[in-house]
Amino acid sequence: MIGLAGCSGDGGDGSDGSDGSDGSDGSDGSDGSDGSDGSDGSDGSDGSDGSDGSDGSDGSDGSDGGDTESRLSWHAGGTGGTYFPLSNEVKTIVEANTDFSLNVQSTGASVENVGSLADGSADFALIQNDIASFAKNGTGIDAFQDNAIENLRGVATLYPETITLVTLAENDISSVGDLSGATINTGDLGSGTQVNAVQILESIGVTDYNEQNAGFSQASEQLANGDIDAAFVVGGWPVGAIEDLANTNDIEIVPVSGENREAVKEDASWFADDTIPGGTYSGVEEDVETVAVQAMIATNAGVPAETVETVTAAIFDNLDELTIKTDFITVDSAQDGMSIELHEGAASYFDA
Repeated sequence: MIGLAGCSGDGGDGSDGSDGSDGSDGSDGSDGSDGSDGSDGSDGSDGSDGSDGSDGSDGSDGSDGGDTESRLSWHAGGTGGTYFPLSNEVKTIVEANTDFSLNVQSTGASVENVGSLADGSADFALIQNDIASFAKNGTGIDAFQDNAIENLRGVATLYPETITLVTLAENDISSVGDLSGATINTGDLGSGTQVNAVQILESIGVTDYNEQNAGFSQASEQLANGDIDAAFVVGGWPVGAIEDLANTNDIEIVPVSGENREAVKEDASWFADDTIPGGTYSGVEEDVETVAVQAMIATNAGVPAETVETVTAAIFDNLDELTIKTDFITVDSAQDGMSIELHEGAASYFDA
C-alpha cells in the first residue's frame, strides 16, 4: 500500500470528482474529494447498506455468496457526488449481464482510489484523468512524486468533471479573485478536488486564504452554517450536495472565465472549457463558464484481461440502462482524454 496523505477512506466524493470529480466530483470528485475525518458521515459504509450488495465495509458484496473470484471491488467516491450513484448503476448492469458481482465502496475518490488500485484492494475505480496521469508518471502532486504507480491501467473515459466553485449569494463573491482572505473548502486532503482547487487558485494568483478540507456533503453544511465562504466541488453536474444546498439557500456559482480561465488552462493542459447550464441548480438561471477534467474508469494490470473485457462490454453494450451522464458516456467518446495506457482487456473490447 502506498502512503497517501489524507486518504483514509472517509468517503468524500468525487468526483470527482474529482469527481467531483471529480466534477468529481464530484469530482471529483470528483469528484473528486476530501481528506476530512469522516464527520460528514460518508466513511465508506454510509449509502451502501447492503441493500444493493455493497456494504462498503468489509470488501465483500453481501449479496450472492458467490466465490471470491466472481466478486469484484469497485471504488467510487462520496455519496454526495456523481461517482457513487453512477457506480451503483454500473453495479446493476454488470450483475445483470455477467457472472460477476460488484462491491461498490464509498471512498475519498481519485487519489485514494489510485492507492487502492495500486495495492490490489480495488479491481476497478473511478478517477480523474489528470490524477491518472500524475500517478502513472510519478509527478504532479506529492502523493505520487517519484512514486509512479506503474500497474495503473485505463479502461474508458466517461464524462467531463466540472469544476464548480459554489458560495452563498450573501457572501458577495463573484469571481475567483474575490477569494483572497476567504475561508475555502478545497476538498478532501490529497484528493483530486483539492489538487484542482489549489491549481486554479495558484494560476489566478489567490494565495491568501484559509483552507478547509472536507467532502462535498460536509462542505455544503459548512456553507449553510457560515463556517466557510466558498467550496470547490469536482464532479458531473448536477452534483447532489449542491442541489440540496440550492434547495434551502440562495447560492451563486462563481465563474472561472475570461483571462482567469485562460491562465488556468495555460498552467494545466488537462483542463478544458466547460459550462454549467442555467437552471442546473435552483436559483442559478444563467449559464456559468468554468473548466473541467475528465472522469474515467481505471483498473490495474493484475486484473485478468478476460475480466476487464467482460465488465467493459457489459457496461458499454448496455449504456441505455444508465440514467446518469447519458449525454456524455458513449462508445465513440470512451477514449477521449484517456491519459494512461489502456488495459489489454479494455483494448480488446474497443478495438473489436
